[in-house]
Amino acid sequence: MSGFSLSSEPFTLERDCVAVMVPQGEQVTLPAGQIGYITQALGGSFTVYVEGNLFRIAGHDADALGKDAPPAIELPADAGDEDVEKLVWQQLRTCFDPEIPINVVELGLVYDATLERTDAGDRKVYVKMTLTAPGCGMGDILVDDVRTKLELIPTVSEADVDLVFDPPWNHSMMSDAAKLETGML
Repeated sequence: MSGFSLSSEPFTLERDCVAVMVPQGEQVTLPAGQIGYITQALGGSFTVYVEGNLFRIAGHDADALGKDAPPAIELPADAGDEDVEKLVWQQLRTCFDPEIPINVVELGLVYDATLERTDAGDRKVYVKMTLTAPGCGMGDILVDDVRTKLELIPTVSEADVDLVFDPPWNHSMMSDAAKLETGML
């Protein structure tokens, strides 16, 4: 897979930028002035094609690509657990595998997401998720992406994300929309 297509958007990095190699998961720094193509911009992060390699750039580094960072998450002051749980699932849908333009919920990678109130009155989120393949080099990156995005939710003080492989993931766990997108339906 080259990662580049006719719909890819060219860019020149405006500053040095931390990126993660896809699918190896190795962190590197791309230098200011580096040219490449944005191949995917979903969920607030970017997959870029540079010199024959794919890299993932986090949303907080969007300015290096000349893009805007994702907006802050807002929650009404009187929000209840149901409102926060809805926001948890919305945030999970902003987490994408850098190689597949489908979020982790639609891919069927999230097995469970629950909320708990802490003694301090804020919330803790527990997530059980898996990967499409146990040896995926992006596993730690996806887990960190889920954790980070859930901890952006107001009143959520901690997100505990467990990576599990039982039951093993298979194509039947994908939503119909994801199967359609990937040509499996």
